[in-house]
Amino acid sequence: MPAAQIMQTVPLLRLHQPDSVFAIQNGNAITARRFLTDVLSLAEKLPEHPFVLNLCTDRYRFVVVFSAAMLRNQITLLPPNQTPDLICRLRQHYPGLYCLTDGQNENPDLKTISYPDLSASALPEVAIPEIPAAQVAAIVFTSGSTGEPLPNEKTWGAISQSATVEAKRLGIFNQGDLTLIGTVPAQHMYGFESTALIAMQGGVILHAAKPFFPADISTILGQIPGPRALVTTPVHLRALIANSAALPKLELIVCATAPLSRELALQAEEVFGAQLLEIYGFTEAGQVATRRTAITDEWQTFDGLVLHQEGDTTIVSGGHVNGKQALGDVVELHSGTTFLLRGRTADLINIAGKRTSLASLNHHLVSIDGVQDGAFFMPEEKSGETSRLAAFVVAPGLSASDIMSALRLRIDAVFLPRPIHMVDSLPRNSTGKLPRANMENLFRETSKERNH
Repeated sequence: MPAAQIMQTVPLLRLHQPDSVFAIQNGNAITARRFLTDVLSLAEKLPEHPFVLNLCTDRYRFVVVFSAAMLRNQITLLPPNQTPDLICRLRQHYPGLYCLTDGQNENPDLKTISYPDLSASALPEVAIPEIPAAQVAAIVFTSGSTGEPLPNEKTWGAISQSATVEAKRLGIFNQGDLTLIGTVPAQHMYGFESTALIAMQGGVILHAAKPFFPADISTILGQIPGPRALVTTPVHLRALIANSAALPKLELIVCATAPLSRELALQAEEVFGAQLLEIYGFTEAGQVATRRTAITDEWQTFDGLVLHQEGDTTIVSGGHVNGKQALGDVVELHSGTTFLLRGRTADLINIAGKRTSLASLNHHLVSIDGVQDGAFFMPEEKSGETSRLAAFVVAPGLSASDIMSALRLRIDAVFLPRPIHMVDSLPRNSTGKLPRANMENLFRETSKERNH
């Protein structure tokens, strides 16, 4: 059991004084007192259901819903996507699931509540709620080789401990005037830890926005009055540097979800005048290690975490990690707390802050009626370019648009293949496998034909 769970309870909010700024929303400062009032007011309005799907895009509202759900002993589900197919399966596996959103209801078969107006709630002296450390606060999901998302329970004690350790490692613990702006959604494990939980447990300011386009990111950064940190991904970072002429200085850049090149890290530190710390982690364990990519390839585990080898597999345990968790990467251990990544396992991919496996994507592809064979393919990334997934499909009688329409119902939009190649057969070997060399040849040939 993680050390934090030995404690009986953990406060919902640490380090923030009642009238200190907890969040910024639409340019307005929200105090810790206002936040706690909103949480308690919403908790009274929630229905008696055991599970909630928190789809609020506004990061402040997301945190309010997550916190209110904990007070009602409700578990927040954080799936890897919100496709109709997956939502249907979640309804079956988690009876009583309902959705709370600040947007349109896109799941008509799921009981959905709109985020209410809480502005009229009075602001009395509010005690900070204490949450049992062993209480399951969230279930996050990762896609397995069969295509079925695999649940991972996260207790409040473990995730609050993780956020505290992260804030200290990043050097921002109890830096009450620092605002975090994130380009990743709070529903993603990285965004959940490094923008939402870290504000609740690390004593920094949460920014409610989730800007996507470079101009929007730059504009919001420029509007923040005090010190600011950017929590982002390599894809967003590359686009931001390439498309913005004038970028404000930062106190810190945090990057994760996909390998970051030394070149981009150096460029980012020069442009923003701040250190860039890269985080390595995965859904089952959460965050595992950091490195300053501009100056080193070596990763340092978070305090309390230890690595060891079991055969060809590297295991992480201790600290906030639940039990022992296997890394999905080839690792060169230097010690129990330092290591190098020697390449990702061939089946694992990360795109724009989301993680899945080729096996999972292939499972969804071949499950489409009329598809006889099919496979996704990730080309090698060229310097300065972001690779896009491609798919090769054997499906007489279907078109590429038919395949795309079916995939939209099954997989997250970031994993939709561009392009889809309709072919007569796939270059499988005698054992039925698809060697990468064969797929690379097929990709080159079909791409050449497509461009002619």
